[in-house]
Amino acid sequence: MEQQPLGTLFLIPNALGDTAPLEVIPMSVKKTIEDLRHFVFEKEKAGRAYVKRISPKVPQNTIAVFLLNKFTTPEELLEMLTPLKNGENMGLITDAGCPGIADPGADLVALAHQNNIRVTPLVGPSSILLAVMASGLNGQSFAFNGYLPIDKAERKKAIKQFEKKSKEIQQTQVFIETPYRNNALLEELCKSLHPETRLSVACDITLPTEHIKTQTAANWKNNKEDFLRRPAVFSILAS
Repeated sequence: MEQQPLGTLFLIPNALGDTAPLEVIPMSVKKTIEDLRHFVFEKEKAGRAYVKRISPKVPQNTIAVFLLNKFTTPEELLEMLTPLKNGENMGLITDAGCPGIADPGADLVALAHQNNIRVTPLVGPSSILLAVMASGLNGQSFAFNGYLPIDKAERKKAIKQFEKKSKEIQQTQVFIETPYRNNALLEELCKSLHPETRLSVACDITLPTEHIKTQTAANWKNNKEDFLRRPAVFSILAS
């Protein structure tokens, strides 16, 4: 008996904020979404709104939705493979940016590979890559480190460690912060980094309010710009 072909898991990029999706998302993504009826979202309301905004033709009542976030159980994750094993294609959409990058979608992607399910990434905006591109720092060697510790002492220690590593191997170190703590992080970076270490802040990438600046930690101390509650990516390169 011939085995039924497996479906494909499409990794569908989202916009990075409140902007018209087709200004930053290729038409090929729109066409892919229009052919799908199985989706994995972080939040159902946000996911459905994105599908409706980019592809109004897709009837919402025909969409089957799974939720993948920090509350998803291993059993629920396994269940998401069912349509794919039955030959149905599926789209994985994160709240912003690219699935699997600083995103719980990586767990589903790993599971798909374990079950020989084809994974197809689609082109779209990644705040991390765009921030590195625009930083003027080392784009040949860089590392994304996620979030720094919340505890002040641990955060300062982590900053020092990343700066030391950056200087030793000339590698750009990239990290993010919860938007309401951006200003506090910038203040800590200015205090903890060597004055000549270059620091880049890329805020509201692809939005009308986009602001990207790279300068030394010493120069940032005199900067009065407000990054509170605005998505930002921080990058450093020590000399």
